[in-house]
Amino acid sequence: MATALTALVAFVALQHVAFGVLEAFLWETRTGRRVFGQSKEQAAATAVMAKNQGLYNGFLAAGLAWSLVADAAMAGPLRVFFLSCVVVAGLVGGLTASWRIVPVQALPAAIALALHFAAN
Repeated sequence: MATALTALVAFVALQHVAFGVLEAFLWETRTGRRVFGQSKEQAAATAVMAKNQGLYNGFLAAGLAWSLVADAAMAGPLRVFFLSCVVVAGLVGGLTASWRIVPVQALPAAIALALHFAAN
């Protein structure tokens, strides 16, 4: 179970690296507009907000990565905190932006949290 948990936490961290790159650097590109369903005008009008959001996703990725390399005493609390942040962000995004955020962002983190608590 520890291997599955580590793999899922790494997956969630990599997701947030990708979200951060899309939001902070690719928001106004064709790829960014396609992923987020934005017109050129919408992307241009929201680019500053997206860069900020991308930074937050980078922080989540960094915290999850930290939980993978931290000593055993810190790894668990870090994992729970950052996965919980991802779940809450995913649920809020699902309620306010698009329901598709829930299965893409919140569900993998919730499963990882469940694995964490099952293993501990």
